Amino acid sequence: MTRFRKLGVAVVTAALAAGTLAACGGDGDSGDGGDAKTLKLWHYESANSAMGIAWDRAIQIFKDEHPGVEVQFERKAFEQIQQNAGMIINSSEGPDIMEYNKGNATAGLLSSQGLLTDLTAETEKRGWDKKLSPSLQTTARYSDKGVMGEGNWYGVPNYGEYVMVYYNKDLFAQNNIAVPTTYDEFTKAMDAFVAKGVTPLAEAGAEYPAGQLFYQLALAKADRKFVDDYQLYKNPVDFKAEPLKSGAQTFADWVAKGYVAKTSASLKAEDMGTAFISGKAPMIVSGSWWYGRFKNEIKFNWDSFLFPGNKFHAGSSGNLWVVPAGSKAKGLAYDFIDITLRPEIQALIGNNGGVPVAADASQITDPKNQKLIENFNTISQQDGLAFYPDWPVPGYYDVLVSGFQSLINGSKTPDQVLDAIAKPYGEGVKEITGK
Repeated sequence: MTRFRKLGVAVVTAALAAGTLAACGGDGDSGDGGDAKTLKLWHYESANSAMGIAWDRAIQIFKDEHPGVEVQFERKAFEQIQQNAGMIINSSEGPDIMEYNKGNATAGLLSSQGLLTDLTAETEKRGWDKKLSPSLQTTARYSDKGVMGEGNWYGVPNYGEYVMVYYNKDLFAQNNIAVPTTYDEFTKAMDAFVAKGVTPLAEAGAEYPAGQLFYQLALAKADRKFVDDYQLYKNPVDFKAEPLKSGAQTFADWVAKGYVAKTSASLKAEDMGTAFISGKAPMIVSGSWWYGRFKNEIKFNWDSFLFPGNKFHAGSSGNLWVVPAGSKAKGLAYDFIDITLRPEIQALIGNNGGVPVAADASQITDPKNQKLIENFNTISQQDGLAFYPDWPVPGYYDVLVSGFQSLINGSKTPDQVLDAIAKPYGEGVKEITGK
């Protein structure tokens, strides 16, 4: 789950301060098997999510195959890990393996500070690299500067994710509005809802959803060169040119047209999700991490479609299993990662509304789940995964949240927002690359 999320200042500060301490737990000790009798495992997936269900089963398999080993599992809050990751990893109370967000500003940053175990040898030994497509490997590998896409393996994903449009089929039918298949039909459908006094898109300006909507709108006019320039620093990015210019302007236009409520500036992702679950919102633009929960909680007819007209979509591998450098049970951690990539666990992810990376398609039985995976495969096959807008530099999450809250409530123009998000981006890239 995902995704475009907060990397607090505490992570950056703690990681920088702790870099010299990371050597305290190299590959020795119980790192490659040893005699460890406890595995401390942390993740932040809800119990009824696809990943939560699958990983509960993986824990049980691990216990069955490791008699005498105690699994100390703790479910943590996403923000708790994000804001304190550096301190957590260097603490004797920290986990041996944990779920962590992928990208330059998160796993990349900590890997560059020596806080994560290099998993390259284990990946090749166990064949994890053979189970993950090149596009999914991007977020698992980081350079010595913490830039994703090349270098050593510092994490292993076992699911994928992407942003789509969820819609309430009953509301569309009740209002006699056709489900869109093109961008023009999409805006016409939203115009029709507005004409009936209904805000078509539930939104959340206080957390990641608004930034993801902006990115989807920008990606409508993007190519792979832009994605590589923005995410991987291949070339300088002009924030006053396409596609970012049109992304910000279209976002502002959508607010002005009533597609997005100005009151959503203060709402969080949970508010947006529950608005859709309650049947009040015709649509939301968000990620596949909601899919399993929607299947469990929604009582009306609903479905999803890819953002109309886009070749590129916010998305990537899912979050990573990382092994802190100080882990005293690395061999056990590797065994657990291996279990999560087995066909049984991959099928559980797929059959509970997740996007498995190495599943046997014949084992996915639910039509909704099949469509979720088919759409992800469509994006992957056309090289359409564009990652997330906050990934390029540390601390960028807060910058984007502030910027698009201002655009929703009308306190800043699109040009002013672009100026506000351009400067921290440029400063962050310069700090990372030295250019």
